[in-house]
Amino acid sequence: MDVIELLPHLHLLRFPVGQAYLWRDGDESTLIDAGPAGSAASIAACLQGRLRRVVLTHFHEDHVGGAGELAALTGAEVLAHHLDAPVVRGEVLGPSPVFEDWERPLHAEALRHLPRGEFMRPSQLTELSDGDVLDVGGGARVVHVPGHTPGSVALHLPEHRVLFTGDAVAASPFDGKVMLGVFNVDRAQALNSFAKLAALGANIACFGHGDPIMGPWSPPHA
Repeated sequence: MDVIELLPHLHLLRFPVGQAYLWRDGDESTLIDAGPAGSAASIAACLQGRLRRVVLTHFHEDHVGGAGELAALTGAEVLAHHLDAPVVRGEVLGPSPVFEDWERPLHAEALRHLPRGEFMRPSQLTELSDGDVLDVGGGARVVHVPGHTPGSVALHLPEHRVLFTGDAVAASPFDGKVMLGVFNVDRAQALNSFAKLAALGANIACFGHGDPIMGPWSPPHA
């Protein structure tokens, strides 16, 4: 895992597949996504103070795989949207993406780098809804952005003009340009969600995949 400082109180945690973000408020921190299974020890080692909560942007394993073990290590609360929560808990299988042809080799390559087998699920999970406000960064609003998964969420910190998009948005690995996230269950919903996030006017956009954008950004053409 690579740890990259974006701001004194914001760090990017980069894994072989995907990434998470650590936001610090004083001696308490919030983690947005938890990396794949096996990531918990590395994340815990870079904490300063208490990890208060882990906000999961959606149910895919590269984002939730480390959540259960990390919660057991630190006592952190784990949160996810109520539509994705049953998948995070392992009660049901999540819907599969509807792949564009060009996405299939990317998906196969990502799977090669993810741990195989079952991972530790959170023993408790707090369910979120659109518009909920968390005690993060002066007030972080939960934004429901369906399309990548039914319960995908973003986290918007208006006071700091920071937006954590999960996989609703990505930065291209080829040229760094902002693009619609890949592997969506509903492309039309995903495009609407992208436009919704772009309209928030964040200055810093932190994606689930690809380098963050440290400046204004615009939605792609459909």
